[in-house]
Amino acid sequence: MNSWQRVVTESKQSLLQITNRVRVNSVKGFLSLVLVGMSLSLAIAACSGNSSNSATDNPSANKKRDVEVTLVSFAVTRSAHDAIIPKFAQKWKQEHNQNVRFNQAYGGSGSQTRAVIDGLEADIVHLALALDTKKIEKAGLIEPGWEKEVPNNAVVSRSVAALITRPGNPKGIKTWTDLAKPDIKVITADPKTSGVARWNFLALWNSAIKPGGGEDKALDFVTTVYSNVPILTKDAREATDAFAKQGQGDVLINYENEVILAQQKGGKVDYVVPDVNISIDNPIAVVDKNVDKHGNREVAEAFVEYLFTPEAQQEFAKAGFRPVEVVAQNKEVLKEVADRYPKVNNLGTVQDYGGWDKVQKQFFEDGAVFDQIQSKIRR
Repeated sequence: MNSWQRVVTESKQSLLQITNRVRVNSVKGFLSLVLVGMSLSLAIAACSGNSSNSATDNPSANKKRDVEVTLVSFAVTRSAHDAIIPKFAQKWKQEHNQNVRFNQAYGGSGSQTRAVIDGLEADIVHLALALDTKKIEKAGLIEPGWEKEVPNNAVVSRSVAALITRPGNPKGIKTWTDLAKPDIKVITADPKTSGVARWNFLALWNSAIKPGGGEDKALDFVTTVYSNVPILTKDAREATDAFAKQGQGDVLINYENEVILAQQKGGKVDYVVPDVNISIDNPIAVVDKNVDKHGNREVAEAFVEYLFTPEAQQEFAKAGFRPVEVVAQNKEVLKEVADRYPKVNNLGTVQDYGGWDKVQKQFFEDGAVFDQIQSKIRR
């Protein structure tokens, strides 16, 4: 027993002894009890001070309680996040003396969006297109203006469209216009059900607009290409399986980063990155309603900010994504990986076409341009 514990014990014993000896209803008894009570209070206060000092001397006593963050992202970002998260966790531990643990969920961007809206309590969402993030916003989970809360309009990873051919490229496919040739069979998913396929459609449309064509020319060109599509799969994974496993088609439209990732895993893939292309931008956002519920906003926002640093962008580059230029240091990352990515001289963005709300309404809603194209080719 240490000294302060002895003081408390002795004070308690004294109080009991006096209580037994005196009558509380006498003045003398009352004053005695008051004096002993004051002594006991002082002893306890001193004990509290000593206890506090002991905690200060012990670093582990100052350790903050562990915090958890749930990250929901589209499938092909997994290898990048698996490399980034330990680096961030170590940095946070050093700066805040707190362990941060990540729960991670990966899948198709559309299915992940639905899961979050239906109750998956994501703290952070990293999705394939801003249209999906907007759906979560409209569900009341993300506050409007999330694009402006972080650099680069919240676009933290990006890619471009690639044309994957059969080994040796026997059909000599080099540009988008080759996809309109009558002997070419094109594999892509249905843009009505697939986020990747929406990017593919926009890449085709952009390839006709950027060189100076009007919307009529773009409509004719895209209609011809889709008439060369033998089957519209539900999503990008099914499209890849149809091309690679079932041997359908001469060319597959896909993300460049998917191709690079496949090559890193030992696959041999022949592909072309057209010089006229679309910037496939993947946004990041904090899910406001959930972080406020979980009390982890500070760490969630710090992680999102960290994803824009050169350290994180290097990991995205290793996973096949083109680094985003948001800080000067990232230009060095771009130089380091430049030989990995063919140069694109004529790059369009979704903003060139009014943003995703307008694009969705013009092209993909019921009765919009894509449905009109399908009616023309009588699929």
